[in-house]
Formats: sequence, C-alpha cells, structure tokens
Amino acid sequence: MNRQNDATRPWDLVLFGATGFVGALTAEYLAAHAPAGLRWAVAGRNRAKLERLREGLTAITPHCAELPLLETDADDPGALAPLAASARVVATTVGPYTRYGDKLVAACAEAGTDYADLTGEAEFIDRTYLEHDARARETGARLVHACGFDSVPHDLGAYFTVKQLPADVPLAVDGFVRTDATLSGGTLASALTAMGRGRQMLAAARERRLHEPRLVGRRVRVPAGSPHFSGSTGAWALPLPTVDPTIVGRSARALERYGPDFRYRHFASVTTLPMALGAPVAVGALVAAAQVEGVREWLMRRYEAGRGPDEARRARSWFTVRFVGEGGGRQVFTEVSGGDPGYGETAKILAESALCLALDELPETSGQVTTAVAMGDALLERLTAAGLRFRVAAVR
Repeated sequence: MNRQNDATRPWDLVLFGATGFVGALTAEYLAAHAPAGLRWAVAGRNRAKLERLREGLTAITPHCAELPLLETDADDPGALAPLAASARVVATTVGPYTRYGDKLVAACAEAGTDYADLTGEAEFIDRTYLEHDARARETGARLVHACGFDSVPHDLGAYFTVKQLPADVPLAVDGFVRTDATLSGGTLASALTAMGRGRQMLAAARERRLHEPRLVGRRVRVPAGSPHFSGSTGAWALPLPTVDPTIVGRSARALERYGPDFRYRHFASVTTLPMALGAPVAVGALVAAAQVEGVREWLMRRYEAGRGPDEARRARSWFTVRFVGEGGGRQVFTEVSGGDPGYGETAKILAESALCLALDELPETSGQVTTAVAMGDALLERLTAAGLRFRVAAVR
C-alpha cells in the first residue's frame, strides 16, 4: 500500500475550498494553531479570493505571507489529480458534495491521499463507497466523511460512551442533541439538495447494502426511535433524521469494542411541548418545498453559499450532545459540548481531523472509514485539547 507518510509529497495538508465561509474559518484556525513546520496550502478556483484570504491569514500569523495558493476547480479532474498526488491529506469544504465532491474524492482515492470533508449527505457517502472504496483500499487512502458537527461529536461521543461501559456485552446508547445556532448558505444548500434527492438517496443506500460485507457473529442496529419525553434529559426527544446515527452504526460495525449487540438511537432534545409539536411540521414543510426544483433554487438564492452568521452570533452559539449508555448492568451519562456548532467548532474539528490524519500515529486503515475508526483516541485527545468537552456526567 502507498501510505501517506511519503515525505516526497510537497504538502502535508491542502485545504480545498478555503475561500468559502467555513473554508476561511478553517484556514484561520490552521493559521493560528498549525504546528511549526507543517507544510500546508490553500486551494480554490478564484485566485483573487485566495490572495485576499492569504492577506487576512497573514494578519493572524505573519509567516502565512508565503502560504502557497493552488488555483483549482472542483470540476476539473485534470487539475485535481496532481493536487491530490501532491498532498498527504486533502480537506475539503466544497459542497453540496453530491454536486461538487465526486471528482476530488476520486482523485484522492487514486493517489493514495487521505481525504476529509464536511458532508452530511448520505447519498454522497454511499456513492463514494460504491465507486471509490475499493480503489482507496488498494492505494491506502483513508476517505473520512462528516468531519464537522456532522458527525464528529456524535460519532466520537458514542465511542467515548462505549469506552465507559463493560466490554463483550450487549450495549445500547441514545444520543440527545441540543443547539442554539444558525445556518450558512452552504449548509442550507447541502440540506436542500439532500432533501430534494430522496429517491436517489434511497437507491444509493439499497445498492450499498448489496455490496457491503455482512456482519458475522455480531449485530448493530440503528432504529429511528419514536418521539417521547426523556426522563434522562428532562426534555422531549424527537427522532433526528440526519446522517449522524448511520455514521455511529458504521463505527460500531467496524469496531468490536461496541460489543456483540449494539443499538444506537439519535434524537433532538426539545425543552417545550409546543416546540416539540411544531418542529416536525416545519421540517416537513421544508422537505416538501425541496421537492420542487424552482422553489429549491429560489431558497438557495435567498441565502447564497459563502455567507453565514457574523462573529457576534457565532460567539453566542453552542451545542450539547448528551448520551445515555447501558450494558452489563451499568448505566453511564456522558456529554459532548462546545461553542458554535456549524461554523466555529466545525472549522476546528475539520482542521484537527486533517492534522490528525497528517501527523498522528493511527490505526492501519484504508478505504471509506469513520472518524472513530480512522482516528479514535488520537482525535479525541486533539479535540479535548482544542476546547471541546467530553465528560462523564454520572455512572450508575
């Protein structure tokens, strides 16, 4: 296998889509926190925007004045192939990934280059598995999706919870998500794109199930659950139909530490009954609107990609994910929490995931893998040092 510790590659890390809203935040985080000697570059399709970004980064860290700029379009395979071959890790913020992501992930799989993104689009993840997992296994590339708020706090939070429970026994974990935050145009575009492709998403999931190896001797379940009042959290629990529980389930399939029979359920935690009743109606209306192409495009134009909440709003934002884990006669309550989930913390998580892939001693994995499988304890340690909080609240 062609592992990514090849010092002949000029870049340890390339950040693709660095001039977008989350891309710029990720670049700022790297400028402030990347270790000395890291060989990194920023990439995007607009040279002038890259130069303006570099000027802003130089104000944070003077040595960024020499930061390399790689002008590359997400739709140009001829340019993406040498970019991927020149880096040990490529991290990308360019979405919607169903529309813009395939050529870059294909280039990384071919070049044996580790890849990290922010997608929450289940169809893209499944199509990547079907089309590029086998080649990535041959070349040694690790293809790691959902390296932001989707889905690291949930994936690593479940992993952290499982580590507090007995081994080799059936385990059950429930996650309860609370946030106070707002959206960027890029996130809205990705969500609307996914909502408008329900049939394609289901078709990709069915095809993936036909190709995935069967789990032998163990069982992993990720049921949707039902709305209910949770005595464990003191709030209403609404099933949350995001990619996060699927990611947790894939980690559980790959890691025997999750036990012989593992079940995970994923909920939004809502404090008031009117909100619990109104939230499904609002989501249903948005899903219905996304089915009409003209309405979907109008909504995207109303809140263009590249825009997002200002610094003051991000500073007021927060998230908490509480987990209740049970098994072997033990019950644990854990919590993952942090600041602005969609942007400040997402940029931090993507940057630390990319640094982890580039620099840390990790398990020998390849192909499409989750953050818990690819990075596990190393990423937990990084994120804790970076300010995210993973804690055990109680044990019974």
